[in-house]
Amino acid sequence: MKNMKHLAIGTLLLLGIGAATAQSLGDSARAARKHKAEPTTASHHYDNDNLPTGEHLSVVGPPPPGDAGARQASGNTNSAQAANQAAGDPAAAAAERQKTADEWKKKFDKQKEKIDSLNHELNLEQREYRLRAAAMYGDAGNRLRNAAQWDKEDTQYKSSVDGKQKALDAARQELDEMQEQARKAGIVEKDKD
Repeated sequence: MKNMKHLAIGTLLLLGIGAATAQSLGDSARAARKHKAEPTTASHHYDNDNLPTGEHLSVVGPPPPGDAGARQASGNTNSAQAANQAAGDPAAAAAERQKTADEWKKKFDKQKEKIDSLNHELNLEQREYRLRAAAMYGDAGNRLRNAAQWDKEDTQYKSSVDGKQKALDAARQELDEMQEQARKAGIVEKDKD
């Protein structure tokens, strides 16, 4: 019993000493920051403490739309004269940008119409085939009498559908490429639509 009392008193004393010498988390973080050695690697890590406030930061990405140098860099100008005019007159730059956006919109609309037309033709052909197949398989006598003709028509249908599907896929791929070119030229989605 006496040993238990000594053990309890010793434990309480150790806990009291530990609590008295403990630091708060904020204090230990400040101390660690003060004693932090400079990194030995060549890279520099930015945080709120060492972020430059008076210097100009370099930003990765396309320059603002009104910048004439950006238009030349992206290949979006027709001539150096147009770039100089755009640099001097913001209204002319905006008009040129709107003209370019309108041209891209016309190209997109034309390509979307082509895609819609091809898709419509493909859907019509598939519906017609389903009707012919229903008529063919609905009559057992017709199936037996015209099996060779049906196989010939079925082969022609499948090759026709494959050709139209390839044309539709090519038109969609062309639209995707046009959208990528427009994005590279600086035309944003809201300008296109």
